[in-house]
Amino acid sequence: MSDRKLHFETLQIHGGYHVDASQARGIAIHPTAAYHFPTCDYAANLFTLSEAGYIYTRLHNPTTAAYEERVAALYGGVGALATSAGMSAILLTITALANAGQNIVASPYLYGGTHNQFVISLRNVGIECRLAKSDSPEDMAALIDENTRALFVESMGNPTCRVADIEALAKVAHSNNIPLIVDNTFGAGGYLCNPFEWGADIITDSATKWINGHGTAMGGIIVDGGTFDWGCGKFPAIDGPSEGYHGLNLYEAFGSQAFIVKCRVDGMRDFGCCPSPFDAYLMMLGLETLSLRVKHEVESAYKLAEFCRNHPKVERVSFVGFEDHPSHELAKKYYKFGASAVLTIELKGTLESTVKFVESLKLSGNMTMIGDSISVVTHPASTTHKQLSDEAKRAAGITPTLLRISLGLENVEDIIADYEQALANL
Repeated sequence: MSDRKLHFETLQIHGGYHVDASQARGIAIHPTAAYHFPTCDYAANLFTLSEAGYIYTRLHNPTTAAYEERVAALYGGVGALATSAGMSAILLTITALANAGQNIVASPYLYGGTHNQFVISLRNVGIECRLAKSDSPEDMAALIDENTRALFVESMGNPTCRVADIEALAKVAHSNNIPLIVDNTFGAGGYLCNPFEWGADIITDSATKWINGHGTAMGGIIVDGGTFDWGCGKFPAIDGPSEGYHGLNLYEAFGSQAFIVKCRVDGMRDFGCCPSPFDAYLMMLGLETLSLRVKHEVESAYKLAEFCRNHPKVERVSFVGFEDHPSHELAKKYYKFGASAVLTIELKGTLESTVKFVESLKLSGNMTMIGDSISVVTHPASTTHKQLSDEAKRAAGITPTLLRISLGLENVEDIIADYEQALANL
């Protein structure tokens, strides 16, 4: 049976799982840096990309390959590349598409680390990031010119939980012969949201979050949908002679998988941001229970959001599952259950009283984390978005009393009771 015919819950266990000669049920961990070459001709073929195989774990590893195959199957993509962190997945993606003097257009509703990578680090190597006034198709289209090489959005903004109109943005990107990149971290490995179903071309994901699900490993992943026409004339590094491989044309050689091959054989080769085989193994373990965990966490998010909405010391609750959220209709369209496991609240009071609330919680971790088995409360103004200017914070929806909440696997009644006692201390 084809992977595409299997349900998500089945693929999260069987994708990338192949019984080897040992007949072991578990995926083997291959803690190796290098691999034997049976002959010099075989080695030469590997290095010219004319034969598949393993050269060096920076590029490929059997454990990591099984993990990549599983994620690609979950998304229905043609291939995936695991990286050491979500930020490195974004870096490899952008640098595979844009050169110095070129630009990308991005939504302003970004995770703080992504914002800094785009407006500082990429700028310092000559790639401009143009942040739109909003993530509307009109505002993003207005910034595209002949040097634009991609549109970039988060399927659900971090921490505002604003949902991007993926289908409309894909039409904007494709009308300009550029790919739409979607950071789908809040989409939980494709279980809650699969941007490929709505026209996206490339997905990045911080696997540290819901894919791993237990806060035990760092990782990112790039997934290639295999649908973009790299022969449109704007991407000579993909559809043109490769300087690093004696003039090989990746698009001619690898067809729909050309982009993910480019990220591996150039990006991973040169930047080296690979995961360890053990971390890839932990990601595969996390994937086996992904749907069960996320469903529980979304249900808990609804209950906690309702509690907060009715509490007199809470000024505002922002949860896409509620009809009054600006992205409610888009969440119903793009997200399973019409919501994620994350919400934000703004407390009545000041920065100081908000900090007191966070420090009074006994069960929820005060961490910069989402998608963990532990419920987490994050104060973005002093953590994830601390480096941003006051103006940039306002543009991203960050206020001094804003808290981002990620529900874990606890019984939500215990979490609510913990919130009740912490709010009583204010």
